[in-house]
Amino acid sequence: MNFLRYKLDSTSKTQLGWEETGQIGTLDGDLFTGYTRGPLMVDIGRVVLQPPVQPSKVIAISGNYLSRVQEHPVPADDLPIFFFKPSSALIGHHTPIVIPPQSHQVEHEAELAVVIGKRARFVPVQDALQYVFGYTCANDVTARDLQMGEQILSRSKAFDSFCPLGPWLTTRVDPADMLIICSVNGQIRQMSSTREMRFSVPQIIAYLSSIMTLEPGDVILTGTPAGVSQIYPGDLVEVEIEGIGTLQNPVVEAAG
Repeated sequence: MNFLRYKLDSTSKTQLGWEETGQIGTLDGDLFTGYTRGPLMVDIGRVVLQPPVQPSKVIAISGNYLSRVQEHPVPADDLPIFFFKPSSALIGHHTPIVIPPQSHQVEHEAELAVVIGKRARFVPVQDALQYVFGYTCANDVTARDLQMGEQILSRSKAFDSFCPLGPWLTTRVDPADMLIICSVNGQIRQMSSTREMRFSVPQIIAYLSSIMTLEPGDVILTGTPAGVSQIYPGDLVEVEIEGIGTLQNPVVEAAG
């Protein structure tokens, strides 16, 4: 099933809903503790999609595809390397990625995002998928020139609009072998499968839960494959993941 958050227009409050064949129905209750579904009522093209969840934290894994490590050398440790993105970086489907004035080299990074469904602490690898609610498409947008100049990830990953998620949250997929494609203006830039990840989704959850408590709604970005490239104002970036859908975001320059 596909779950989403949406507004009927840009000024209305955000609602929780479910999607089927391009139609949206309302959800009453809480996505992680219990809800009831209303009937399909509105065409998805008539609403403004929001990020499908509101996480307490966004945790991103670095260097999780060997192809990307070979393309852009980063430490390839025996344990996952992770960093955080602020919730203020989150945007939804069709919302613009804004190029900040501080950067002259902003790049896309297509990723599978995992959404935690129940509190997780010290989770064994074999039980890890029981703590997952669902999956969505993500773009770990990065100001590469700032990252390379500072040798740290925090600022380069943290700008507003640098974490597109969507279009919705899908529950019935297997993260072990999912095709990931990133296109810019219809031209494929990245193509790989989650089977190429150095650390699997269960391994990542087990490791992170040994360090911190993962709360319902928390988002884990699982890394990006090779093919990362620069994006410019006027571009349309699409992240497509098999079994989920396609996340689309135009690119604009910061106003003023």
